[in-house]
Amino acid sequence: MIISLVVAYDLNLGIGWNGALPWRLPSDQKRFKKLTMGHHIVMGRKTWEAIGRPLPGRQSIIITHQSDFRAAEALVASSLAQAVRLAAQHGETECFVIGGGQIYAQALPFAGRVYATVVQSNGSADAFFPRLQPADWQETECRYIAEPGDQFAYYYKIIDRIKPPQEF
Repeated sequence: MIISLVVAYDLNLGIGWNGALPWRLPSDQKRFKKLTMGHHIVMGRKTWEAIGRPLPGRQSIIITHQSDFRAAEALVASSLAQAVRLAAQHGETECFVIGGGQIYAQALPFAGRVYATVVQSNGSADAFFPRLQPADWQETECRYIAEPGDQFAYYYKIIDRIKPPQEF
Protein backbone atom coordinates (compact mmCIF):
# COMPACT_ATOMS: atom_id res chain seq x y z
CA MET A 1 0.00 0.00 0.00
CA ILE A 2 1.25 3.46 -0.87
CA ILE A 3 0.99 6.27 1.66
CA SER A 4 0.27 9.59 -0.05
CA LEU A 5 0.10 13.06 1.42
CA VAL A 6 -2.55 15.43 0.10
CA VAL A 7 -1.80 19.02 0.99
CA ALA A 8 -2.49 22.61 0.01
CA TYR A 9 0.15 25.08 1.13
CA ASP A 10 1.07 28.66 0.37
CA LEU A 11 4.41 29.99 -0.86
CA ASN A 12 5.77 29.76 2.72
CA LEU A 13 4.50 26.17 3.24
CA GLY A 14 1.64 27.50 5.40
CA ILE A 15 -1.30 25.09 5.58
CA GLY A 16 -3.62 26.64 8.13
CA TRP A 17 -4.59 29.59 10.28
CA ASN A 18 -6.58 29.28 13.52
CA GLY A 19 -7.65 25.72 12.66
CA ALA A 20 -8.92 26.50 9.16
CA LEU A 21 -7.68 26.79 5.61
CA PRO A 22 -6.61 30.38 4.89
CA TRP A 23 -8.11 30.38 1.37
CA ARG A 24 -11.09 29.18 -0.63
CA LEU A 25 -10.36 27.04 -3.71
CA PRO A 26 -13.53 25.22 -4.90
CA SER A 27 -11.77 23.69 -7.92
CA ASP A 28 -9.11 22.17 -5.68
CA GLN A 29 -11.78 20.84 -3.30
CA LYS A 30 -13.37 19.03 -6.26
CA ARG A 31 -10.00 17.50 -7.19
CA PHE A 32 -9.45 16.46 -3.55
CA LYS A 33 -12.85 14.76 -3.49
CA LYS A 34 -12.22 12.89 -6.75
CA LEU A 35 -8.71 11.82 -5.66
CA THR A 36 -9.70 10.52 -2.22
CA MET A 37 -13.16 9.09 -2.98
CA GLY A 38 -13.42 5.45 -1.96
CA HIS A 39 -10.18 5.53 0.05
CA HIS A 40 -9.09 5.85 3.66
CA ILE A 41 -8.09 9.35 4.76
CA VAL A 42 -5.86 9.78 7.79
CA MET A 43 -5.86 12.97 9.83
CA GLY A 44 -5.13 14.34 13.25
CA ARG A 45 -7.91 15.11 15.71
CA LYS A 46 -7.69 18.87 15.15
CA THR A 47 -8.10 18.41 11.39
CA TRP A 48 -11.10 16.15 12.03
CA GLU A 49 -12.64 18.81 14.27
CA ALA A 50 -11.94 21.53 11.69
CA ILE A 51 -13.70 19.52 8.97
CA GLY A 52 -16.55 18.93 11.39
CA ARG A 53 -18.06 15.83 9.78
CA PRO A 54 -17.18 12.60 7.99
CA LEU A 55 -16.41 13.15 4.32
CA PRO A 56 -18.87 11.13 2.22
CA GLY A 57 -17.50 8.12 0.36
CA ARG A 58 -14.28 7.93 2.36
CA GLN A 59 -13.29 6.15 5.56
CA SER A 60 -11.76 8.58 8.04
CA ILE A 61 -9.06 7.46 10.46
CA ILE A 62 -8.33 9.96 13.21
CA ILE A 63 -5.02 9.96 15.07
CA THR A 64 -5.23 11.15 18.67
CA HIS A 65 -3.57 10.50 22.02
CA GLN A 66 -6.92 10.96 23.78
CA SER A 67 -7.76 7.37 24.78
CA ASP A 68 -11.45 8.18 25.28
CA PHE A 69 -11.91 9.98 21.95
CA ARG A 70 -14.76 8.69 19.79
CA ALA A 71 -16.04 9.95 16.45
CA ALA A 72 -19.17 8.82 14.67
CA GLU A 73 -18.47 7.04 11.38
CA ALA A 74 -14.69 7.19 11.84
CA LEU A 75 -11.94 4.89 13.04
CA VAL A 76 -9.63 6.12 15.80
CA ALA A 77 -5.93 5.30 16.09
CA SER A 78 -3.33 6.23 18.68
CA SER A 79 -0.48 6.51 16.15
CA LEU A 80 0.28 6.85 12.48
CA ALA A 81 1.46 3.24 12.36
CA GLN A 82 -1.84 2.03 13.82
CA ALA A 83 -3.80 4.19 11.34
CA VAL A 84 -1.88 2.72 8.39
CA ARG A 85 -2.41 -0.82 9.72
CA LEU A 86 -6.16 -0.16 9.99
CA ALA A 87 -6.27 1.01 6.37
CA ALA A 88 -4.26 -2.03 5.22
CA GLN A 89 -6.55 -4.39 7.15
CA HIS A 90 -9.47 -2.96 5.17
CA GLY A 91 -7.72 -3.68 1.83
CA GLU A 92 -6.59 -0.12 1.10
CA THR A 93 -4.19 0.32 -1.85
CA GLU A 94 -3.45 4.05 -1.40
CA CYS A 95 -3.95 5.67 1.99
CA PHE A 96 -4.22 9.48 1.99
CA VAL A 97 -2.83 11.57 4.85
CA ILE A 98 -4.64 14.92 4.87
CA GLY A 99 -3.16 16.79 7.84
CA GLY A 100 -2.43 18.63 9.99
CA GLY A 101 1.14 19.78 10.31
CA GLN A 102 2.24 17.30 12.98
CA ILE A 103 0.68 14.36 11.15
CA TYR A 104 2.33 15.41 7.85
CA ALA A 105 5.72 15.57 9.62
CA GLN A 106 5.21 12.08 11.09
CA ALA A 107 4.03 10.61 7.77
CA LEU A 108 6.61 12.17 5.44
CA PRO A 109 9.34 9.49 5.91
CA PHE A 110 6.79 6.78 5.03
CA ALA A 111 5.13 8.56 2.10
CA GLY A 112 5.70 7.56 -1.50
CA ARG A 113 3.81 10.44 -3.08
CA VAL A 114 2.71 14.02 -2.37
CA TYR A 115 -0.27 15.60 -4.10
CA ALA A 116 0.48 19.28 -3.51
CA THR A 117 -1.57 22.36 -4.23
CA VAL A 118 0.78 25.35 -4.12
CA VAL A 119 -1.38 28.39 -3.46
CA GLN A 120 -0.03 31.62 -4.89
CA SER A 121 -0.33 33.51 -1.61
CA ASN A 122 1.90 34.70 1.22
CA GLY A 123 -0.88 34.81 3.80
CA SER A 124 -0.74 34.27 7.54
CA ALA A 125 -0.29 30.73 8.79
CA ASP A 126 0.26 29.03 12.11
CA ALA A 127 0.57 25.47 10.78
CA PHE A 128 3.09 24.38 8.16
CA PHE A 129 3.95 21.52 5.83
CA PRO A 130 7.46 20.09 6.27
CA ARG A 131 10.02 21.02 3.62
CA LEU A 132 10.74 18.23 1.12
CA GLN A 133 14.38 17.33 0.58
CA PRO A 134 15.03 17.77 -3.18
CA ALA A 135 17.38 14.76 -3.29
CA ASP A 136 14.52 12.49 -2.12
CA TRP A 137 11.68 13.73 -4.33
CA GLN A 138 10.92 14.27 -8.02
CA GLU A 139 8.08 16.33 -9.45
CA THR A 140 6.22 14.16 -11.96
CA GLU A 141 3.35 16.50 -12.82
CA CYS A 142 2.73 20.23 -12.53
CA ARG A 143 -0.21 22.27 -13.78
CA TYR A 144 -1.01 25.94 -13.27
CA ILE A 145 -4.66 26.53 -12.42
CA ALA A 146 -6.61 29.78 -12.23
CA GLU A 147 -10.34 29.04 -12.06
CA PRO A 148 -13.22 31.47 -11.59
CA GLY A 149 -14.43 31.21 -8.01
CA ASP A 150 -11.02 30.33 -6.60
CA GLN A 151 -9.60 32.93 -4.23
CA PHE A 152 -6.06 32.43 -5.59
CA ALA A 153 -4.38 30.81 -8.57
CA TYR A 154 -2.33 27.73 -7.74
CA TYR A 155 -0.06 25.01 -9.06
CA TYR A 156 -1.16 21.41 -8.71
CA LYS A 157 1.83 19.08 -8.39
CA ILE A 158 2.40 15.38 -8.03
CA ILE A 159 5.72 14.69 -6.35
CA ASP A 160 7.05 11.13 -6.11
CA ARG A 161 9.72 9.80 -3.78
CA ILE A 162 12.87 8.78 -5.66
CA LYS A 163 13.94 5.98 -3.27
CA PRO A 164 11.53 3.67 -1.45
CA PRO A 165 10.05 5.21 1.68
CA GLN A 166 10.70 3.94 5.19
CA GLU A 167 8.56 1.09 6.42
CA PHE A 168 6.84 0.81 9.79
